Amino acid sequence: MPVIEIKELTKTYNETVVPVHALNGVNLSFEKGEFTAIVGPSGCGKTTLLNMMGGLDHPSSGQVIIAQEDITKMDTSHLVDFRLRNIGFIFQSYNLIPVLTVRENIQFIMELQGRSKKEIDERVHYLLDAMGLSDKINVRPKYLSGGQQQRVAVARAMASKPKFILADEPTANLDSKSTETLLNLMANLNEKEEVTFIFSTHDQRVMDKAKRIVTLEDGKVMNDSNSGVLHETA
Repeated sequence: MPVIEIKELTKTYNETVVPVHALNGVNLSFEKGEFTAIVGPSGCGKTTLLNMMGGLDHPSSGQVIIAQEDITKMDTSHLVDFRLRNIGFIFQSYNLIPVLTVRENIQFIMELQGRSKKEIDERVHYLLDAMGLSDKINVRPKYLSGGQQQRVAVARAMASKPKFILADEPTANLDSKSTETLLNLMANLNEKEEVTFIFSTHDQRVMDKAKRIVTLEDGKVMNDSNSGVLHETA
């Protein structure tokens, strides 16, 4: 059973003025353990698609089904709780809480989930070891490099043991060495924990690492390397 199913998803902005079709009938599914890059030119709908999958924006029509639940029909409180327990996010700008230490940034979501202190401590130490940041546990984000901050962001996204992780241009602010380190660490966690990673990216280095590439253009799926099917525009 797919981790995510997307059915006839559309998103239109400025519907009453000059309509902009950010997504136009997208159909996709993602299986457990995928490492997938969603690619295409600026404005093709990559970020919009990720926002729909993460419940951060509402589609004009269509369905996003996660764990057999259509998140497009959830009310706000249900959706917030569902995201907390099922979806991890990694952003281009890291989005760490500056007043919290590395440990506190990672454990915050688990505390909201009501995990035990023992479980939280074990998970924090495991993830920091996996990210090569055990010596930074009590450091605040401003004292870390960009690459280190993004590794903390990955650990935070993984902390809650989500069904999948959405990563929006996660390497955009990183140099080549930091990008290579980050991608290798994420690939290792993908293999070890079988968590699904879905990236939106312009970065060829991410595409080279991906096991599947979905190409969007004008809000439509033009190519999907997983299925080998070329989708023509109407």
